[in-house]
Amino acid sequence: MRRPLVATTVTSVALALCTLAITPATAVPADKPQVLAGWTQTSASSYDAWAAARTNQDAWSAYAFDWSTDYCSSSPDNPLGFPFKMACARHDFGYRNYKAAGTFAANKTRLDSALYADLKRVCTAYSGAKLTACNATAWTYYQAVDKLGSSPAAG
Repeated sequence: MRRPLVATTVTSVALALCTLAITPATAVPADKPQVLAGWTQTSASSYDAWAAARTNQDAWSAYAFDWSTDYCSSSPDNPLGFPFKMACARHDFGYRNYKAAGTFAANKTRLDSALYADLKRVCTAYSGAKLTACNATAWTYYQAVDKLGSSPAAG
């Protein structure tokens, strides 16, 4: 009578161990694509949500997002004094994470448009000639990523 009980217990333990072996301990939440999409739209609310998450990255660690950035790459982060650095950081976030997901090509146009929208929002702090210069600089940055930011290695 004891033998079937021991066999059943051993079988149950073996099945549990097999389940643990095939279930990754660090499974990424299933809604990662939706969270990523939410943080990479053209709206100010999308930018604000990303910025809030960026300041609290530990809360999002299960998602394994790549938060690394070189900001505006080889372009100035604050051209002519315009603070473009954080817009570039969000653009890097989108590029890096969509490339890692293998869906960069399908999202590149929106990511570049989000950068341009973020840059134009920076420019709303100015008026007159400064506004004109800021908008022209934003357009130049947008054109650069639109035309040159397509390689899989580009950040």
